[in-house]
Amino acid sequence: MAQFKYKAQTIDGKKVSGTMNAADQSELHQRLRDGELFLLSAKEVKSSKGIKQFKPKVLADFCRQLSTLVAAGVTLVRALNIIARGEAVKPKERAVYEDMLSKIRQGIALSEAMEAQGGAFPPLMIYMFRSAESGGNLDQVALKMAELYEKDHKLNTKVAGAMIYPKILAGMIVAVILVLTKYVMPQFQELFEQMDTLPLSTRILNSISDFMQSYWYIAIILIVVLWAGAKALLTIASVRLKWHKIKVHMPVFGKLQKTICTSRFARTLSSLYSAGIPIVPSLQIARKTVGNDYIDQQFDNVIPFVRAGNNLSEGLDMVDGFIRKLTDSIRVGEETGSLDNMLMTTSEALEYDADMAINKMMSYVEPIMLIIMGLILAFVMVSVFGAIYGSYDSIAGME
Repeated sequence: MAQFKYKAQTIDGKKVSGTMNAADQSELHQRLRDGELFLLSAKEVKSSKGIKQFKPKVLADFCRQLSTLVAAGVTLVRALNIIARGEAVKPKERAVYEDMLSKIRQGIALSEAMEAQGGAFPPLMIYMFRSAESGGNLDQVALKMAELYEKDHKLNTKVAGAMIYPKILAGMIVAVILVLTKYVMPQFQELFEQMDTLPLSTRILNSISDFMQSYWYIAIILIVVLWAGAKALLTIASVRLKWHKIKVHMPVFGKLQKTICTSRFARTLSSLYSAGIPIVPSLQIARKTVGNDYIDQQFDNVIPFVRAGNNLSEGLDMVDGFIRKLTDSIRVGEETGSLDNMLMTTSEALEYDADMAINKMMSYVEPIMLIIMGLILAFVMVSVFGAIYGSYDSIAGME
């Protein structure tokens, strides 16, 4: 949820200005129009608090505690006070909770207090809590949000865990190369110098070994620079956009990316729509939870298309990066008049698909990394023993 500073005009032609929170400028325009104001200009106000959005685990813990306390009849002020004093709560989190507590004591609604925390809480949670305040079912909505963010945390943890083994193997491959070129190859250097000719692979390995002997620190610096450079490049919007496009079109792994992105989108859209939030604001929030800039950008065309009165399924058909199951299921929901139930069923099915896709990815990554390590070791062995056998042949020929 972003904060915008805007200038608008009333029906009478009077110019007014102010600030308002909205998912994007399209929602800002809609909210002002609902208040009979016509947007003239708007500028996003960057938060001075510098608070990053809480991680899914923190959000899940907050929602679950809030749900339990409110359901037990504890007042909202006392519930937040209990949550803020929790032993596992970090100082930055406690500061946010205490600020919310202060605002609620002044009569501000919980959703507005969350909205004022500089992005600590995601738009999805703010919208859902605002809906709960109107419906009087805060405990039920908070529990639903807890379950949603717990699923998100488990998915993120599984993806991160799936990458630990490949990272270890990649580190081992680098270590093996360093050891072989810096310590093993020099043992054969005296033998190789006595030979008239060496196989091409041996000459290549010798060159690498000589470089590592004299300039090993350059190799380490180069690895660090490449890693840091890649991270810096991904902070550039245009580069990140191209990389995210490549990710969803990669062979094998692209399918995993599509499944995870579709699962996140479907889960968020299902939660918002089932809470009674109109489809256009739901899309504006759900697009930000996909985690892929390439897919997110395409909603600049999808949202006006749906706002014009077209079917949601037709709009999502325009998105390159979602799997077909999502649009096919939504189309059935639109035809049968049960879009909310179909969205919920589809999101659950896609979560299972995402879990299976991660397991499948691991079944590909592990053997690929082992094959790479085996090829490196095979190259070294062929280079060394090929040269040794060549020297034996030369000696036999001389006799």
